[in-house]
Amino acid sequence: MLDVSEDVRAEIGDEEAERLLGGVTAPGSYDCTSCRTPGDTDRERTSTVLFVGEETAVLAFAHAACIPSQVVAVPEEQLQGAVRSIQGEGEQAGAPQLPAPAAMPTLTAAPDGPVQAELGVTSGLVLIKGDQHPALVVEPLGPIARPGTTGPVDVFLPLLIEQGFAPVATVEQVPPPTPGWSVLLAMGQLHAILMPGVAGGQPSAWWQAHQAMQVAPEWRSAVNKTKRVLVFAAPVGTIGSQPREDLLREALDRAAAAGRLVAASMPLAGT
Repeated sequence: MLDVSEDVRAEIGDEEAERLLGGVTAPGSYDCTSCRTPGDTDRERTSTVLFVGEETAVLAFAHAACIPSQVVAVPEEQLQGAVRSIQGEGEQAGAPQLPAPAAMPTLTAAPDGPVQAELGVTSGLVLIKGDQHPALVVEPLGPIARPGTTGPVDVFLPLLIEQGFAPVATVEQVPPPTPGWSVLLAMGQLHAILMPGVAGGQPSAWWQAHQAMQVAPEWRSAVNKTKRVLVFAAPVGTIGSQPREDLLREALDRAAAAGRLVAASMPLAGT
């Protein structure tokens, strides 16, 4: 009951993939690299997840219901920490701590010239027609100019609309899916929002956490049920830091009413 994606097979080779599928090197029991609860390859569908650095690769396992089989690129020096944990110097063997991505990607230019665009990301549950949906709210820490320009116009929302995000008139509707975008959640932590690759290539990180972001158990439980995340985005100064989910919802409603909110529905990475 093991799933080995084509990307993972390409990395580990056909021979090793067949050994895994044949049960020769499959782990039997394991700790899910996403939700960290026990799994059993003999009783439930299991995904192979390959963490790849410059010189090192670590093969981990996850419930197929949590994340699909995929290859995840991580910095080499951080992957070495996972190797040490597998060898018994840290985490329980078979459940390495997934390294956090190292840096924010360059999103666009800012008014003072090209810089890395810092994005604030908040997780929370959003109630829509009586159902709770796992959501992320993205707000830049400064105005966003179009790549290659220096502003001063903030074009954060137009740039996202060009990428398939939809303007939100009311938060009472689930936003449409945005092809090629996904949310990377691994080992129960949020790592990145991925955007489509150039010319059909591998997806790239639109946003990466400086350190893996913890999400509430209720949020993780909800995303395991829905298999999708609602991603809302607003210009700088629109949402702000809200300490409670009810206040976050009120801020989203105000942003939608003012025409300052876009959103998309995204699957977990690799789906």
